[in-house]
Amino acid sequence: MSKYVIGVDVGGTNVKLGVLNPSGKVLSRSSFSTKTFIKSSDSLIDAVCEAVLALAGKEGLLKRDIAGVGIGLPGLIDVDKGVVRVLPNIPGWSDVPLKRIMEKKLDLLVQLENDVNMITLGEWEYGAGKGIENLICMTLGTGVGAGLILNNEIYRGTGFAAGEIGHMPLNEEGPECTCGGWGCFERYVGNKRLQKEAAKIFGKNDISLEDVYRRAVEGKKKALKFWEMVGEKVGNGLVGPVNILNPECVIIGGGVSRSLEFMKSAIEGVIKRRCMKTQAEMVRVIKARLDDDAGIVGAEVLIRHEKKN
Repeated sequence: MSKYVIGVDVGGTNVKLGVLNPSGKVLSRSSFSTKTFIKSSDSLIDAVCEAVLALAGKEGLLKRDIAGVGIGLPGLIDVDKGVVRVLPNIPGWSDVPLKRIMEKKLDLLVQLENDVNMITLGEWEYGAGKGIENLICMTLGTGVGAGLILNNEIYRGTGFAAGEIGHMPLNEEGPECTCGGWGCFERYVGNKRLQKEAAKIFGKNDISLEDVYRRAVEGKKKALKFWEMVGEKVGNGLVGPVNILNPECVIIGGGVSRSLEFMKSAIEGVIKRRCMKTQAEMVRVIKARLDDDAGIVGAEVLIRHEKKN
């Protein structure tokens, strides 16, 4: 019998789980609120373990049927040691040996990964990046993150902190950033900044990016102009990574990516104007395909890779 994988996507708001078959298909899902168990890392770990076992039971899986559990977390993860170094948006997580703890509780292989890297693995193997050897997978939302596939391998960096495209400085001066720097890419295209820009343009403090998207779908000129402006900013942020890494494609996911159809032309225009000729000619900008399942699907790739090693 082929073995299954259980994927866990830990977010600051919700924890999502899924059972995946050997082809990366999600067979069943469950979720629960992170905030209910946010008081301590122990309570959240216990809740994740209970949810994993419950989902396995729902599918009628015994432990021998499960290849492993892959967990994506929003922070700095020491993949080799299986330790969560820090989760910036979830308090109480500092140097938590999560792999060891969960393997003891579940009696299953557990593998950890940064959440954006997990999304990247999913898109690379089963989504928009299938068959591509070198790519950047960027998420646009509250923050801006990226995962890197270089020569058919996830690239994590020496300290497992590679891919922080959102904290690449675009200006010598600029707004202060939560990372301690200033003028960072994220400070120009993160959700909070875009909502402020939208409020100014539309004269409505309560307008959401979803509202602006709907207006663009209706062909409203102000909304189309807004997303064109966002596309220009995203394009400027991609010039450096594209020149340095020479990827075949940039996959764009996250909440803001829903509006990519209105931004894509502007993004590609900036890349064509500002990137070096070879890099500009080779790179494509494409939308992520797996949506909310990407982090869960990436777990199947992670566990399969671990089983080969």
